[in-house]
Amino acid sequence: MGILSRFKDIMASNINALLDKAEDPEKMIDQCLRNLTSDLAKVKQETAAVMAQETAAKRDLDECQEQINKMQSYAIKAVEAGNEEDARKFLAEKASLSAKLVSLQDTYTVATDNASKMRAMHDKLTNDIKEIEMRKESIKSKLAVAKAQERVNSMTSSIADSNNSIASFEKYEQLANKKLDQANAMAQLNSSEPQETLRDLTNKYAGGADIDAELEALKASLGKTTSAE
Repeated sequence: MGILSRFKDIMASNINALLDKAEDPEKMIDQCLRNLTSDLAKVKQETAAVMAQETAAKRDLDECQEQINKMQSYAIKAVEAGNEEDARKFLAEKASLSAKLVSLQDTYTVATDNASKMRAMHDKLTNDIKEIEMRKESIKSKLAVAKAQERVNSMTSSIADSNNSIASFEKYEQLANKKLDQANAMAQLNSSEPQETLRDLTNKYAGGADIDAELEALKASLGKTTSAE
């Protein structure tokens, strides 16, 4: 049957494997549901048709068997009534019906097998849809948590980069302070040297003048002058 070949992949499908391989599980779930719902409608329609064929085949088989039983019953009655010719006709019809019964039995066997496969396919699709619907919200919730975690990880990375930038800034600030201190120290050294030299000269000449004045005062107190020397 065409329906069996068209949907044989449905019977072999593994929903869990499909979800595991999906790059975007959330979209895959919705797409699976749409596909399976569409497939289920087709399978349900075809299953009903195949089950109807099974019912019709069973009815034809039962009717044929009933006719065979009747021909057997009529043959017996004809023999009992002494009408062998009639009995022979009933038995001939029974033989014809028996040959037909074999063909009807084969038809019914095939119809039963097809109906069984279609019912199994229908039940599998129904269960797959129920499974996905039950897992749908759980999977989407997990995906939302995963996306939130990715954002947190991204922010954590940004904060780490910010800390590195601050550390670099502090290093440059320390370097600038060091250079500024060195420049200030050099400026102090440069400005202090001439001041020290001038102070030394001042002390030298200021000290000599005081000694001469003190010497003259001492000589005067002793009644001596420079000319007397």
